[in-house]
Amino acid sequence: MNGQQGVILYGPPAAGKDTVTRELVALAPRYRQFARLKVGAGKTTGYRMGTPEQLHGLEAVGDVVYTNSRYGNTYVIDRPGLDESFAAGVPVVHLGQVDGIRALVDGYPAAWVRVLLWCPKDVTEQRSQGRGDADTAQRLAAWDATRQDVDAHPDMHWDLRVETAQTSPAAAARLIDEGLRAGAGAGAA
Repeated sequence: MNGQQGVILYGPPAAGKDTVTRELVALAPRYRQFARLKVGAGKTTGYRMGTPEQLHGLEAVGDVVYTNSRYGNTYVIDRPGLDESFAAGVPVVHLGQVDGIRALVDGYPAAWVRVLLWCPKDVTEQRSQGRGDADTAQRLAAWDATRQDVDAHPDMHWDLRVETAQTSPAAAARLIDEGLRAGAGAGAA
């Protein structure tokens, strides 16, 4: 390991990845949300917007750690972006696929703390509608896909599991911070 530490937040839409990340940043400024490269349209907050040509350039030199498509967009975890995030502090990477976690843990050496943030499907629906999402039906389909993904990977190692309908975002952030400081994340994928 190279001494770098990072946090992976995994969970279905509206499980609290953005909210918990904001609490982590408030708790300790060393935490920074990793802005994935997004090729497509829609929400731009929390992303570095890119072009298909930019994605092809990263692929050509082997700098794509993981890519996935959802909501009609392509989302990319790239080596230069991770390098920049680690130089600035402790990156917090949001993911919704176990394959993405494995690709990140295997493809970018660091002590990754893997956190499963979970909420029931009806909570995802309420939160999505409450924040005015125009694509709540797609987010509920993604919730189903995330549930299937978790069930299909019972061997996935989680350093921490947080039920966000029962745990406040501030409490979740404190648990993650404590886990990181205690050295969680050194285990195998």
